[in-house]
Amino acid sequence: MNSRLLTALVALPVLILSIILPYFLPGYASANWLFLVIAALALSAGLFEFYTFTKKLELKADAGIGYLGAAALFVAFLFDAPAKAPELLILTVALFLIFVLITQMFRFQKDFSKMLTGVGVTVLGVLYVAFLGGFIIAMRSGFETSAVPYLSTKLLAFFFTVGMGADVGAYYIGKTFGKRKLIPKVSPNKTWEGAIGGLVLSSIFAAVASFWFFPELPVKFSIPLAIVLTVVGILGDLAESAMKRGSNVKDAASILPGHGGLLDRLDSLLFSAPILYYFARFYFYY
Repeated sequence: MNSRLLTALVALPVLILSIILPYFLPGYASANWLFLVIAALALSAGLFEFYTFTKKLELKADAGIGYLGAAALFVAFLFDAPAKAPELLILTVALFLIFVLITQMFRFQKDFSKMLTGVGVTVLGVLYVAFLGGFIIAMRSGFETSAVPYLSTKLLAFFFTVGMGADVGAYYIGKTFGKRKLIPKVSPNKTWEGAIGGLVLSSIFAAVASFWFFPELPVKFSIPLAIVLTVVGILGDLAESAMKRGSNVKDAASILPGHGGLLDRLDSLLFSAPILYYFARFYFYY
């Protein structure tokens, strides 16, 4: 059994349990916390990996300030700030930017020529990992009151089902039939055949989800939504690949055997999470 499959067999049951636990423990707010804790740890590890591989370019991110900003955003998304208090989310980002500029002004007193890159990589890490990833947090905490029973659980199950379909389809179809390189200068191993395989399997998984556990999202919406999520996810994967190539690293880390680092698993999810969040916000509430 290869390491990629073994890692999936260990991690998937824990992820699935964290998603469906509120279904089996209705009325217990604490049932949400297993997923939230896992998500917080994954995002923290992803931010650490981002700052680690940017060190190879001597960009001098201020990781401590970055983690503070990420924690503030986590709290904002925990209370579903995008929908319930968008002004709080904007204020959090604004205060973080101000705080970074002030602290880095003192940090780079000996060499101001490196201040802009230090500020840039510190802020980018937080916006890329914590801000985009925050919409995954908001999917858990922001849809508890709805006419659709267990909407947050169904959204997360759909999100990860489609993502898994895209990943499995792209990997195995690309590995078996891949010949035409997608964007070789960015990611030499990705192929058009793999991308099509990911689109097809994610669409199939979306249809299965609609019939199995998410009848409130009919196939006429779930399949197009899965296609959009998969395309955006592919672009997210490519964007992270470009950053890694710029830093001359193959994987963000080696914490997940056969998969690389947490950021290598999060890259496509970070891009697609805001899309599903706002789709659900408009589709189920307006």
